[in-house]
Amino acid sequence: MKLLEDRIREEGTVKPGDVLKVDAFLNHQCDVALFDAMGEEWARLFEGTQIDKILTIEASGIGIACMAARHFGNVPVVFAKKAQSINLDGDQYSTSIYSFTKQKEFPVIVAKKFLNEGEHVLIIDDFLANGNALNGLLKICETAGVVVEGFGIAVEKGFQGGGDALRNRGYRVESLANVRTMDAETGSIEFN
Repeated sequence: MKLLEDRIREEGTVKPGDVLKVDAFLNHQCDVALFDAMGEEWARLFEGTQIDKILTIEASGIGIACMAARHFGNVPVVFAKKAQSINLDGDQYSTSIYSFTKQKEFPVIVAKKFLNEGEHVLIIDDFLANGNALNGLLKICETAGVVVEGFGIAVEKGFQGGGDALRNRGYRVESLANVRTMDAETGSIEFN
């Protein structure tokens, strides 16, 4: 998606340690018009695919998932929580994921009443690097017995292999910007 790639080139910052900072428009300050265009593109890419719900993980995936849901007939958006709270009651699906950006492990939790066996789910997230978060969501989906129709990713760091691993397992991964290389010293970013 050229619109997203252009924004990354213009406003993204490459940091040491393979970190791409896009907080000006994607995961801190939110550009709602951009999110809407991203949702429209995912709807085009997954046209003809049954989607009953969109699943994401808090917090950065929520905004893009909600905007995308509008383009899939306003399907519900479910987000996995990263911590237990008094608001979570009843039976739950849970697993642990390792966060690349936070450099620590988190529990992820979804109330069982929000994922029903046989539902067709699209998983949406802002970044795909090594695939840890998405593999955690996949474990929850497998336990729930839902059908994962694919992944809608805003930015895939293709050189880190998480997307290729999911594709090799037979999953459909639609990334709107797929970074081939990036260099913290020069600030350069190349896309696939």
